[in-house]
Amino acid sequence: MRIQLSPQVEERLGQRDLVIITERVDDVALLIGQMSMMGLPEILDRHIPRHWKQRGLSWGWTAIIWLAHILTEGDHRKVAVEVYVKGMQHTLSRLTAQVIQPLDFSDDRLSHLLTHLSKPKYWHRIERDLNERSIEVHALPAAVIRCDATTVSGAHEVTAAGLLQFGHSKDDPTRPQIKVMLGSLDPLGMPLATDVLSGERADDGLYLPLIERIRHGLQRPGLLFVGDCKMSALATRAYVAGCQHFYLSPLPLTGATAEAMEAWITEGVRRVRDGELEQMLGVFAHPLEKVE
Repeated sequence: MRIQLSPQVEERLGQRDLVIITERVDDVALLIGQMSMMGLPEILDRHIPRHWKQRGLSWGWTAIIWLAHILTEGDHRKVAVEVYVKGMQHTLSRLTAQVIQPLDFSDDRLSHLLTHLSKPKYWHRIERDLNERSIEVHALPAAVIRCDATTVSGAHEVTAAGLLQFGHSKDDPTRPQIKVMLGSLDPLGMPLATDVLSGERADDGLYLPLIERIRHGLQRPGLLFVGDCKMSALATRAYVAGCQHFYLSPLPLTGATAEAMEAWITEGVRRVRDGELEQMLGVFAHPLEKVE
């Protein structure tokens, strides 16, 4: 839109026309501002390699603008981003202090970014640095970590080496799925470690790699890892205890555990009746205080 200025304003501004550009901002400014405060552009640029001939926007700024688009538009498609940026080019340039070109968000370029993010050697370093910066800045309590897996199914083609595979599903076993393993601060729900895996994988073997990354990232003893019965595998519990941490998970009512459960409950009731409750609580008082 062009507006003809009055002679007085023209003389003061040194131009004849005032050009007004209208763009729909929504919550993009808030999202980009929050991600910038978290240091996400710098962390991504630190760990994602940049080709020496690569021109245009850095991977870090490309990623947070794409994330802002996904969150504000509810659209994860790569093909929609370039058109979106064309309608927000001036706003995005002002918010990021970067030169924004729609071609920076072409389908091919976003595919390259996803390829980099899918590599564990890059993703694990990004995850570690982001957790370290976020927890230090916001002083988040990091005593209880909840670990769990979920599945996302869809009507997609299954390939031999693809993420989408048929596996055990509580939703619809007739559709292929991906598995997402997550470790997060409890009760805040802030993710500390995330793994995206093929859908046929069993949950049992996914806890140890996740717990190991969280342990090295937080670097403090006495964490309590909480999970479902699949986290109660002996190898997982032994690893957690051997690293001076604690675990809380129900034992699965299968095999010898199911047969012995009634006897264990009977023994527990007897100890309470015989006055051994205080002694039992005394053993666990120290870890309980650390959790509080």
